[in-house]
Amino acid sequence: MRRWLALLLLLVGSACAHALQVTDDRGTRVEFTQPPRRIVSLLPSLTEFVCALQACERLVGVDDYSNHPPSVRALPHVGGLEDARIESIVALKPDLVLVPTSSRALDRLQSLGLKVLALEPRTFADVQRVLGLLGPVLGTPDAQGVWRRIEQDLEAAARALPPHLRGTRVYFEVSGAPHAASESSFIGEVLAKLGLRNIVPGALGPFPRLNPEFVVRADPQWILVADDDVTRLPSRPGWAAMRALREGRVCVFTAAQGDVLVRAGPRMAEAARLMVRCLRGELAAGGAAR
Repeated sequence: MRRWLALLLLLVGSACAHALQVTDDRGTRVEFTQPPRRIVSLLPSLTEFVCALQACERLVGVDDYSNHPPSVRALPHVGGLEDARIESIVALKPDLVLVPTSSRALDRLQSLGLKVLALEPRTFADVQRVLGLLGPVLGTPDAQGVWRRIEQDLEAAARALPPHLRGTRVYFEVSGAPHAASESSFIGEVLAKLGLRNIVPGALGPFPRLNPEFVVRADPQWILVADDDVTRLPSRPGWAAMRALREGRVCVFTAAQGDVLVRAGPRMAEAARLMVRCLRGELAAGGAAR
């Protein structure tokens, strides 16, 4: 009898040891009595967080745009921000759904009784916060170690930028509207950590749509473009006369490199390395290494 009682107390103690309550980006408290074993992620950066925390094998489904690490490409894909396939998600029987706060599926998933954690990292500080939150939820060790490695790799990338390039004025375009990454975006934060100057002020918002003439007036020394066609840039009014275009100081990243650059997640240091390689002249148009 005593042996069974001791075993029962041990089991209860183990459950209580993991019991924790976290607050997600809606301000909603979510309680966990044990680490989730079947996870659906509806944002590429959240997928990457799970894998960075050594819990990739617990993913049973991901959004249509999750593609890193390569192993997640074989998982069921269940839609995106606007068109998440609710029935497919439910059929996967997840014990946790990681969902961005901007997802239209959030309330519906919760109403069906699924455990939902709403997280949408947008800044450098958010990356640290999400790692610190998901680590205990997943019951994985060394979340802070993952963060320290990101910081160390960012510092190493900054040291790899030649001194004469520090203070270089850059323009980073995220889409062809054109939408740019400003100083207040996570891309802008990475540029600043490298010692570069962003021509787009943070007061315009993280990713403002710009009049192309704004860039002409600012006359950046380098132009960085995520997944686009460099041949169209000179056709914009006044752009052909900009020094960066005339002198070939333009990097057009591949789609895969663009994914690294535009996601606020655990690959931010890799994004920094890509930017440094660009300015060192090691990437040709289209993102290929020279």
